[in-house]
Amino acid sequence: MLDWQRHCSVHLWIMKNVISRTKNAAGFTLIDMIAVMAIIATLSAMAIPQVTNSLDSMRLGMSVRDVERELQFARLKAVSANRPMRVRFDCPSAGKIRAVEVIGTSAAPDANDADAVLGRCSETTYPYSPTGADQSRLTRPNNDGAIRTVYTGTTFTAKQTLEFWPNGTVHTATCTVAPCDTTGTQIGTVTLTMSRKSKTKNITVNGLGKILMDR
Repeated sequence: MLDWQRHCSVHLWIMKNVISRTKNAAGFTLIDMIAVMAIIATLSAMAIPQVTNSLDSMRLGMSVRDVERELQFARLKAVSANRPMRVRFDCPSAGKIRAVEVIGTSAAPDANDADAVLGRCSETTYPYSPTGADQSRLTRPNNDGAIRTVYTGTTFTAKQTLEFWPNGTVHTATCTVAPCDTTGTQIGTVTLTMSRKSKTKNITVNGLGKILMDR
């Protein structure tokens, strides 16, 4: 009888001890929850600007790469098609770029090659043909690229229309009325600058067609 009572007393003590511990660890108080939420809010307020800053930098970098690819496309197309190509910025509207074939020649460009003719970048007026199958001199242009649009909020703060020649060199595109100097004006080094909020990145192009961009 005493053993049974002792056994019951031990079990009762264990149950009381478990219940007591469970009550003591029942959860967080309202003050604890408010404190945790305040810490989370503070950390979020500190992290969000950094995340936004990184996102802006990433989008600017992607825009710079798009422009660099367009410049490379124009140079390769000029060499492979044996036709001068121009890269136009903010054409036909802000934030858009397009590599277009010079309709005339470097020595005698067509009037529509002029920078003032924004319709020259229109895919409606001058459709983009990915195959470039039509090589008739009567239906130029045959080698225009597609319009590229940079990320919204990214702008060109320094730009210049560049003309790529079949020999791979790069020239200014100031001549729009024939006759022009057939030797053209080969550039030294041109810096194209793109900005997004407080960040800027550059692309440099030299007269031999070397294109470098900020990483």
